[in-house]
Amino acid sequence: MCGICGKVHFELDRPVLQDEIYKMTKLIHHRGPDDHGYYIKKNVGFGFRRLSIIDLDTGHQPLTNEDGTLWIVFNGEIYNHRSLRRMLIGKGHTFKTKSDTEVIVHLYEEYQNDCVKYLNGMFAFAIWDERNKKLFCARDRFGIKPFFYSLNKDHFVFGSEIKSILSVTNSSEISHTMLDQYLTYGYSSEDGTIYQDIKKLKPAHVLEINSDGRTKITRYWDIYYNPDYTKSEDEWCALLEDKLSETVKSHLMSDVPLGAFLSGGIDSSSVVALMSKHSNTPVKTFSIGFKEAEFNELNYAREIAKRYNTEHHEQIVESESISLLPKLVDSYDEPFADTSAIPTYLVSKFAREFVTVVLSGDGGDELFGGYNKYLKMRNLRKYNILPNAVGKHVWGGLHQIIPNSVKGKGATYYLSKPRNSLPAYQAIWQTIERKKLFNKDSWQMVKASPAESRRVTCFTDDASSDFLFDMQKMDMQRFMVDDVLTKVDRASMQNSLEVRVPLLDHEFAELTATIPSSLKLKGNNKKYIFKESMKGYLPESIISHKKQGFGVPLNSWFKEGLRDYVNDRLVHTKGPLYDYLNHEYVSKIVKEHNNGMRDFNSKIWSLLFLDEWLNSRK
Repeated sequence: MCGICGKVHFELDRPVLQDEIYKMTKLIHHRGPDDHGYYIKKNVGFGFRRLSIIDLDTGHQPLTNEDGTLWIVFNGEIYNHRSLRRMLIGKGHTFKTKSDTEVIVHLYEEYQNDCVKYLNGMFAFAIWDERNKKLFCARDRFGIKPFFYSLNKDHFVFGSEIKSILSVTNSSEISHTMLDQYLTYGYSSEDGTIYQDIKKLKPAHVLEINSDGRTKITRYWDIYYNPDYTKSEDEWCALLEDKLSETVKSHLMSDVPLGAFLSGGIDSSSVVALMSKHSNTPVKTFSIGFKEAEFNELNYAREIAKRYNTEHHEQIVESESISLLPKLVDSYDEPFADTSAIPTYLVSKFAREFVTVVLSGDGGDELFGGYNKYLKMRNLRKYNILPNAVGKHVWGGLHQIIPNSVKGKGATYYLSKPRNSLPAYQAIWQTIERKKLFNKDSWQMVKASPAESRRVTCFTDDASSDFLFDMQKMDMQRFMVDDVLTKVDRASMQNSLEVRVPLLDHEFAELTATIPSSLKLKGNNKKYIFKESMKGYLPESIISHKKQGFGVPLNSWFKEGLRDYVNDRLVHTKGPLYDYLNHEYVSKIVKEHNNGMRDFNSKIWSLLFLDEWLNSRK
């Protein structure tokens, strides 16, 4: 696991400056404190920071092939690198290291751009092809590892984090489109970032750029709903158990201490159970809890830890954790409103005291339909029998006149939207709210194409025959990659900790896409078939307890110790936040929250993070 960065000038005679690559690399020291390396030759410069996990002695980067015509910087882990190595040796390739990085170089020699199709793992990498004067970049199928870039007529700059790119470019202009995305969903989505001229290479895509600046971006993999109705429940359970067990085993390769995040939910508990099955020593597990009972799953985590005799470690998170806000802003480089970034950062820091690698249970909710919103959206769609045009008028009008204090107001908003695209409208700040939240100038910049419109295509242009799978796929390609995986990558790598995600092995994911949706969301039972497949490993208390998620108790925090903090930041101060937003409307929201009219915790947190981020730019 590492940090990568680089710059390529399109003028072959224009040299990349050594100081620029050094600066970019230094800024991501936390991603790899064990080693660093550089490749700087004429118009090309690569920088690398290493967190040593595999091949501790010879895994140095940047790495080249036998004749020095290919150079690579790579971030990630390739779990099938040993079998690929054997195959490539059989084709005549010679290896000088035991690293998975060198496997990618030889795969590229053999298969060029198709090399990514052979890789099983998480990865982001760039290869400079000296012979053909081109740069080849790739990102793994689910976007577990990040890849940012900035492109203009003169150069191409890339990095694992935005801060590296900002250090050597003039790319700091804010994108109003992504600011609207942030306020709607809590993060910038798809290929955009909060900066107008900095993009993300999307998951399952490769980017090829020639010496004249011509760029080609191509998708190399996708997941499709292809249900197999011939198998029984028992057969599905056996397939899932066998494949996940195989996948977890492959994720245990490491030359350094390894453990697991354990929340007490079914996903992380299943991973820990299967790790224990394949480990000769007790698994080290790490859990975060809260004093507030409704957010605390430590009892469930302890139950799994006891069952599998893990070396268990716990930590309690309290409201003073708000002091982490500046650290989080620095870690994410752009506004990020998921409150679980706080416990994720803390559990990563805690785990790093004991191990260098952990496995997590991320991805299970997307693959098996585990989010509460899936059940909610399915039911709203099912019972909204009015035609779209009529529903928009009836429910939309009702929504306008219902006071904020009335429970159920939100349902009328969703019912006013087209039935097949309801999930696109699940937002922190709805369109009608953002119209009031933005100041007049900012609203003019985004009103023609509000954030929700970009997602409606998921349920129109890209729709399958199954509503649940369409919701799952939208989350896989947006929420999971731009929120869940982004949160984990930044929080863990800020603490020099590698996190692996076995549930997002692409072969396991492809298997889940062949399971009929009726076996994932069965009645009101979410993740039904996955729970059934894990019954031999998990106690009933884990399988049947209500999903709690990994949020933080903002409601009690904001109403108690942090109430004055919120008022000071958002009401009594007029900082750069109000270059974009309407101070009067923000004050109204805070007042209504303080008076108990509505729970606006998510809204307030999104404003606090944005305010801190804007202030950090001064």
